[in-house]
Amino acid sequence: MSFEYDYIHQNELRSGTRAIPGVPDGDELEHDTLNRYLTAGVDYSPSAEWSFGLRVPYVVRTHSTYGDFDSSEPLPPLSDSRSSSLGDIKLIGSYGGLLATQNLGLQLGVKLPTGRYGTDVSFKSGPNAGSPLDASLQPGTGSTDIIVGAYYFRALSLNFQFFGNVQFQSALTSKQAQAGNDFRPGNSTTVSFGVRYEENPKWIPQLQVNLLHKGVDQGALADIYDTAGYVAYLSPGLNAQVGDKLRVFGFVQVPVYSDLVGFQLFPRYTASVGASYAF
Repeated sequence: MSFEYDYIHQNELRSGTRAIPGVPDGDELEHDTLNRYLTAGVDYSPSAEWSFGLRVPYVVRTHSTYGDFDSSEPLPPLSDSRSSSLGDIKLIGSYGGLLATQNLGLQLGVKLPTGRYGTDVSFKSGPNAGSPLDASLQPGTGSTDIIVGAYYFRALSLNFQFFGNVQFQSALTSKQAQAGNDFRPGNSTTVSFGVRYEENPKWIPQLQVNLLHKGVDQGALADIYDTAGYVAYLSPGLNAQVGDKLRVFGFVQVPVYSDLVGFQLFPRYTASVGASYAF
């Protein structure tokens, strides 16, 4: 069993590969989005080759925006929103029996539309009070997604181990497609690789690179102009054993490159901490 807390504060406005001071007239000028994810997990391995993982997130999100920007007018008051609810659950199975060493495996999973979505969450204050948030800011996407991936690891030396993972996620269906107000998040591809230092099994530092490509959101509720891009993170972390079956972990992600379509809020860093207990 595991529990993880993720902190992602998107408070830097970026376009393309750089930070920008503002947006053109007529575009929305967002202020910030603070995401906090509390995720409970259960992993079960009936054999050395097979394992299954369940992830249940609880999403706490605040968002504020000035609305459509007009350089001839003073900035209007901020419109604010806050939501706290169940997010979209993921179930992923892994098979690691491709090689006798069991260090190469495949993953297949599904993301279910369990979180609130569509127009369920609205602004609480400001000029936009009562208006629904953008679909991408809702706790859930309303879509059922397929997840496919692969992983690999091997020893580089006595104390260093290489690990890598690639994962692709794509929306298959949307609950509201026939109603004409559907939302389909853009396809995403994540590639992660790095090294662990394992001289002391009780303290395992690691350094990894995370590469992400996200496609354009689709559907009647999608913001198709400000949702796609490429991002690269450098992520140091530490995994520590604090009991016979209890481990804790933490890591930060620092963006080292981004190429974003349109005008998007972006985090200066993200942080994650958690714990796992083995039965």
